[in-house]
Amino acid sequence: MLTVENLVKKYGKFKALDGLSFHIDEGHIYGFVGPNGAGKTTTIKIIAGLLKPTSGRVMVDGIDISANPRGVKSKIGYMPDFFGVYDDLKVSEYMDFYAGVYGIEKSRARKITDELLELVDLSDKRDAYVDTLSRGMKQRLCLARSLIHDPKFLILDEPASGLDPRARVEMKEILKELRSMGKTILISSHILPELSEICNSIGIIEKGRMVISGTVEEIMRKISRNRTIRIKVQGDIEPALRFLQEQPELDNVSASSDYIEADYDGNPDTLVRILRGMVKNDIPVISFSEVEGNLESIFMHVTGGVAANED
Repeated sequence: MLTVENLVKKYGKFKALDGLSFHIDEGHIYGFVGPNGAGKTTTIKIIAGLLKPTSGRVMVDGIDISANPRGVKSKIGYMPDFFGVYDDLKVSEYMDFYAGVYGIEKSRARKITDELLELVDLSDKRDAYVDTLSRGMKQRLCLARSLIHDPKFLILDEPASGLDPRARVEMKEILKELRSMGKTILISSHILPELSEICNSIGIIEKGRMVISGTVEEIMRKISRNRTIRIKVQGDIEPALRFLQEQPELDNVSASSDYIEADYDGNPDTLVRILRGMVKNDIPVISFSEVEGNLESIFMHVTGGVAANED
């Protein structure tokens, strides 16, 4: 659905983007992550057609945005990181305004508005003024607005920014529903745990370059030679601890009051042999599983925890 090739954006001598490339498959949700100043917002504005690149190419659904910007914009729904709402309008009037921008007939616009307000759980706010809505409701209204012309590709810049925990859960459920509808979504966000829950893949950008891209599992395999297993046993933990410490394939074997953790080389055959050995030695294993990597640890590893001042 989206292909970004060797994207460069210069401001004088400063390169905001330096040969950025990545791809998003149709129907996928892609988490776009990076420290402040990495170039996320610049990239999003170029993809949305709001900013021209110095060089490089952006293709949306097979259309080059430089050659046919109008054709691309009809396929894109863009939700910026600010509300952009008109407080003196009712919710229905706000949606009607944007339907008119896209040339949607009034009779059809009403039906679309009803469906979208139901999707974002704002049906009961149809006749409310926008300035009476909570922050979370305004965010959901902005999302509904970006869907008014039924775009195939959504760009969401910090969609959960500033939301309370309940509102973030509501936004996450809406995004899952959009994924089930076949929408392709690019999400820029700093709320890393929630990205890992809903995204098919992620890309981490730093200093205008794509540092690493793929699923969380794929990236963990790339950045770490070792994987970690967590084992829980019934009763006395010492026999299991001694057995695991004797295994040459395991490193950093450590125990807590509840479980044992150990690093291994990532080979699944190693896990099979270790588990069989524990059973053969009558060690009562309750659980035996690999510890999944998380997005925060990936981000800190590939960026070194360094953040710039502005994006």
